[in-house]
Amino acid sequence: MVHHDFHIGNILINNNYEYIGNIPLGIHISDMGLCGEIGDKNKTKIYGVMPYVAPEVLRGKPYTQAADIYSFGMIMYYIITGRQPFENCAHDGLLALDICRGIRPEIPEIPELKSNQYIGLMKKCWDSDPDNRPNVESIFIILSGLRNDIEKAEKYLFKYKENKQLTTTHPQAIYSSRLLNPYTEGLSTYFTE
Repeated sequence: MVHHDFHIGNILINNNYEYIGNIPLGIHISDMGLCGEIGDKNKTKIYGVMPYVAPEVLRGKPYTQAADIYSFGMIMYYIITGRQPFENCAHDGLLALDICRGIRPEIPEIPELKSNQYIGLMKKCWDSDPDNRPNVESIFIILSGLRNDIEKAEKYLFKYKENKQLTTTHPQAIYSSRLLNPYTEGLSTYFTE
């Protein structure tokens, strides 16, 4: 299964949940309307929230599970920072080009996140090369061991947000799904496969 539009707005959390090991069962993925089978080659239309769309998809390649893993890396960024990726810039053709060139959101230093495993996993998920991204099973194993670190980082984040001014989102940063083809036409001419 490939989601095709995986972003933080499609994650639902039920506060009344149980754990299997260290993983909460109260998290659900929604908006499966664009979801498709693995290997579905329909690549004519690119829908999504630009910062969450994998670079190879922006360049016209088909959606794959690896593309959803890229999106998961951006969700990991949101979880650990409380900020949307690329909230400080317009979501236009220039951002699409930057994403394809390997530009990623700046990662703030989080003292409570003593282990760099979370950050390392996040960076692997948003690797420019889909073949370098981890699979779901390895992500599950790594995250299972990081529950305490993630909870400490969340507490730091809430404390930090109380003491700091919130950042302003760029007026052309759009975090709802939309057709991205007008911003991605011609991107493949900048890259050799």
